[in-house]
Amino acid sequence: MTDPERIRNFCIVAHIDHGKSTLADRILEITGAVSARKMKKQFLDQMDLERERGITIKAQTVRLTYQSEGDERYVLNLIDTPGHVDFSYEVSRSIAACEGALLVVDATQGVEAQTLANVYMAIENDLEIIPVLNKIDLPGADPDKVAQEIEKIIGLDTSGAILASAKEGIGIRETLEAIVHRIPAPTGDSEAPLRALIFDSWFDSYQGAVVLVKIVEGNLRPGMWIRMMSTNQVYQVERTGIFSPDPMYIEQLSAGEVGFVTASIKTIHDTRIGDTITERDHPAAQALPGFRPVKPVVFCGIYPVDPAQYDHLKSAIERLWLNDPAFSYNIESSAALGFGFRCGFLGLLHMEIVKERLEREYNLSLISTAPSVSYQITLTTGKLIQIHNPAQMPTSEKIGQIAEPYIQVEIYVPKRYIGPVMKLCDEKRGIQTDMYYLTESRVVLRYEFPFNEIVLDFYDRLKSVTRGYASIDYEFLGYRSANLVKLDILINKQPVDALSIIVHRDKAYYRGRELVGRLHKIIPRQMFEVIIQASIGNNVIARERIPPLRKDVTAKCYGGDITRKRKLLEKQKEGKKRMKQIGHVNIPQEAFLDILKV
Repeated sequence: MTDPERIRNFCIVAHIDHGKSTLADRILEITGAVSARKMKKQFLDQMDLERERGITIKAQTVRLTYQSEGDERYVLNLIDTPGHVDFSYEVSRSIAACEGALLVVDATQGVEAQTLANVYMAIENDLEIIPVLNKIDLPGADPDKVAQEIEKIIGLDTSGAILASAKEGIGIRETLEAIVHRIPAPTGDSEAPLRALIFDSWFDSYQGAVVLVKIVEGNLRPGMWIRMMSTNQVYQVERTGIFSPDPMYIEQLSAGEVGFVTASIKTIHDTRIGDTITERDHPAAQALPGFRPVKPVVFCGIYPVDPAQYDHLKSAIERLWLNDPAFSYNIESSAALGFGFRCGFLGLLHMEIVKERLEREYNLSLISTAPSVSYQITLTTGKLIQIHNPAQMPTSEKIGQIAEPYIQVEIYVPKRYIGPVMKLCDEKRGIQTDMYYLTESRVVLRYEFPFNEIVLDFYDRLKSVTRGYASIDYEFLGYRSANLVKLDILINKQPVDALSIIVHRDKAYYRGRELVGRLHKIIPRQMFEVIIQASIGNNVIARERIPPLRKDVTAKCYGGDITRKRKLLEKQKEGKKRMKQIGHVNIPQEAFLDILKV
């Protein structure tokens, strides 16, 4: 058992690409947790996807032993958290397991959107925050200006800020000294009833669910009977251990310590992030605060390109769901795409990651439909229903009111790009609520948006108009009523369900024209006429015609009366009519890939 006075639990808060993973690498090296032979870049990021994108997707924890300059030995628990807004709930639970945080800010770029979102979360949890100005070795670094920015925006005192370069190893020792001297030791009574906070979990084929916990009060050891306070499930602890960074089994975890627990938990859904573990026979009076069930907010259909791969996709989704319970899935079928799944995600990045993991780890080729959000519909009978798919939308005469989700977005942008960004926001039905200058050259724009407008291409276009300099953060506001309609695409009067979308009535014509125009270019000519239409209910708002291929039936006529040619053409005309009645339009797979790609 480690003396709680010698324990320091901390996390690193930073925007993407500000050097969080590199700083973690240097800390692992200096404390001797990883030998030089085993060391690799982004050591705590285990997935190839994390390395390629330079982001952290899954939280990791590592226990380090550090001998301070005062010759005292300390146990440091580094909890490496995701930085993206999609995983903000997981970040909030990881932050709740710490007593302090390193605020890493790039000395060349200054404070960005996700830095602020996560640092405010840390402040709300009463964490001791140590500012670290990273990348001071770069020519464009201006640590004094960035320190003033931190003081002005966040209100943190930066007189004790550490100047560092994680890449060059500058300021790492000073960072470790600040951790042991400035971050408080965990408080918690080892004799009190057990209360342990779950801040991450994953599934292991041999041990069942592996649960990462921070012991707030009491002790946890093998053989104990424990209860999950949100689900009331009871298990017997098999093993307790720590990551250092490889897993090591220990006799018990005590108040203030961070480690992992296995208890033959068969399903990951019994280990909810933010839940409290207590002892079955001597339970705690109340759970730790802050727990809430994770709800998906973005939905899309996922189908195999080859219908024969459906069973393979089904088993792949089930296996991936064991390790990432934050996404949901239901079987759905489409007349155009066959059998697939309707999946719900925490956000757009989460959706991209799940799709990419399915394709890479399970060797699948997939089509995903355009992402949508959930809508609340009040029927004329007064009943409230929630839909995630345009196909579920009732007919217009049954709908009393439709409400769509709204989000508040903060956009951090250089002053010279304000015009193009405002134009883009107006186009996406944004309502400006605030605008203020962070510094002379950087501005914060605050908007309220319908979430549906953001999910399709907003982020890509924002990066384009600002040359990659803008950063955004958003939070969910609630549902508001809106004038929304279901836009159907018909091919020879047959609706193609995979292409149906829910749009604002003011934008329906333009979206309809765009979709019909793209299909017109992609669908090959058939032996009969093909009519492509966009409709709202029974009203056609856009139309394109693909003329039929025409065989020259008069080629064999040389000389003779004109009536011979007319007779052949009339016969061809009759055949075309008959073919149109029974003919099916051949829509190539590329058409769906082109129109449905995100």
